Amino acid sequence: MSSFPVAPRARRSHRLRPALALVATALLPPLAFAPAHAVESAVERVARSGELVMVGAPAMAPLLSFDAAGQASGYAVVVGRRIAAEIAAAIGRPVRLRVEAEADPVELGQRIVTGRAALACGVPFTWERDMTLDYSLPIGLSGLRLLAPAGRLDGSPASLAGRRIGVVRDSLADTELLGFQPKALPQRFASLREGVAALEARRIDGMVGDSTLLAGLVHRRPGGPWALTPEVPYERYAVSCLLPENDSSFRNLANLAIARLLSEYLDGVPATVAEVNAWVGPGSPLNLPPERIRSYFESVLLGVETLRPLPTGPAPAAGAAPTAP
Repeated sequence: MSSFPVAPRARRSHRLRPALALVATALLPPLAFAPAHAVESAVERVARSGELVMVGAPAMAPLLSFDAAGQASGYAVVVGRRIAAEIAAAIGRPVRLRVEAEADPVELGQRIVTGRAALACGVPFTWERDMTLDYSLPIGLSGLRLLAPAGRLDGSPASLAGRRIGVVRDSLADTELLGFQPKALPQRFASLREGVAALEARRIDGMVGDSTLLAGLVHRRPGGPWALTPEVPYERYAVSCLLPENDSSFRNLANLAIARLLSEYLDGVPATVAEVNAWVGPGSPLNLPPERIRSYFESVLLGVETLRPLPTGPAPAAGAAPTAP
């Protein structure tokens, strides 16, 4: 477990203040006619405790990982800090991000449903989970690809026929593998880490799974060189944050925080560009080129308002003529 104190962020657009006032109003004591059994929202819980609790699988680098001391790091933590800062600005007090490991995907979801955690970031979208939880704006894009020693398989469905291909039991790869290659020989494992270990021991020919997590597992790992193929994944999906179902005040703030992060990257804010690139950009385990990151961030933001910083100089005097361009 690890925690990060986060101070309120400075506002970047005056048009957001009325919306934040509505959030603050929601935190006032309940009216007399409110039901006594009303469920506490995530923002109310954070305002009361001063903590935003995020959970995630312990071996999801570069999205999330924990060191020997329990300190969390990764792209998901970057996003979690941004969400904590957005809530801090809304409630007017510092918020501490606390990150806890949860390896069981079923228990991870239950912790959010029952209010023992508020979010889990770096999670692939599935319709099944969407029935009981909500998703934020996407923070990235991933997909199913094949990990194998370089030169062994080209990643085409035809190359997998008759091959021992590892998948995580009951995962998307498990259900999809025989769909695109019925003659593959699935070898099921409890985790990606176990499958990669079997691949290193030459007990399987390749491992199909989430390409982001596979890249993180084999980054600078002995036994390579490794290849992730094909170039276009067998299946693509968005990676987002899991949130409590029907908690709109929290979802709105989470989405606003994510939109700011993506917008700052597109605007070339140096600290934000460095923060994102450290986990998914050039030189990272994913080694994505900046133009690919920008292209995806632009597509995510197509459906929302553009966020731009306001001028920092003094406001013009009333009645003053506008300055010529």
